[in-house]
Amino acid sequence: MPTQDDERDRVELLQGTLDVLILRTLLAGRRHGQGVARAIEEASGEEFLIDHGSLYPALKRLEKRRWIKAEWGTSSNNRRARFYELTAAGRRQVEVETDRWERLVAAMTRVLKPETGA
Repeated sequence: MPTQDDERDRVELLQGTLDVLILRTLLAGRRHGQGVARAIEEASGEEFLIDHGSLYPALKRLEKRRWIKAEWGTSSNNRRARFYELTAAGRRQVEVETDRWERLVAAMTRVLKPETGA
């Protein structure tokens, strides 16, 4: 379990980043909210801490855009939970958002690590 110091050292997500991380995570299949958060945290090497105060509004926003759909089900610990999955539009949006982030990362890298002698 992360300590309070570990949590302070984690990377804060830029606005809009969480949406693409949720979409990308749901490519692997249907998950409940806590499962989405945990998958993102694990995939980031525990660098990202997904706050439920951010997660659930993001899930609602993605559902409103019809990029994901939700239905009630039973979790592995036998509790009632909402499970989220990508729609066809959401699958297309993953590609759009991934391309956008790859371009952003490339541009940031050019600015932060310019080639010497230029």
